[in-house]
Amino acid sequence: MARMSVADRRAALILAALRVIERDGVHGATTRAIVAEAGMPLASFHYAFLSRDELIRELIRTVVETEGQAASETLSEQAGIRTSIRDGLQAYFDLLVAEPNREQAMFELLHYSLRTEELHDLPKAQYSTYWKTAASVLEVGAKAARVQWKLPVAEVARLLVTFISGLTLAWLADRDAEAAARTMDFAADSLAVLAEPISDLADAKTNQSIER
Repeated sequence: MARMSVADRRAALILAALRVIERDGVHGATTRAIVAEAGMPLASFHYAFLSRDELIRELIRTVVETEGQAASETLSEQAGIRTSIRDGLQAYFDLLVAEPNREQAMFELLHYSLRTEELHDLPKAQYSTYWKTAASVLEVGAKAARVQWKLPVAEVARLLVTFISGLTLAWLADRDAEAAARTMDFAADSLAVLAEPISDLADAKTNQSIER
């Protein structure tokens, strides 16, 4: 049997950790449980990660990047920014519906780390990953739609993540897809008004220069 590379071992352990947390919760995701889920000897863990905390950080990054990629794939130069935001939210929501335990695990990781002194920096790190990914998607979406954000993109990203967090918790609680659709419509409408066509901005700058 071929020897696994460190990158492949890390990827396998991340997926195994996610499955364990989805099934047994954070408390059940011990190092032994994770390597058993991955079908690896315990010693293999420390060839890939320095600690379980490092693995959890990578798990969060991996899940969020997957969600961001799903949203990015919906972007089109033919779509306006409102449509781009709505389509991106729908892509995220489709992932949520397909794998609800994954998002439940992410919330559990957040609450667990809030209560664990050794992980006091993880909640901020988790949301920093959310904000960074959202900002990246918003920047690509704005470029495709030929608009520019009126606010710093980091502020728009925080608003988007706030909408998504509320959407996720509400749907996990009631599984009401129609209510979720209305929430996504409202979010898309609210965020779209924070964008302006680039051509309009260019005309405004030209007029300002003429007036001077």
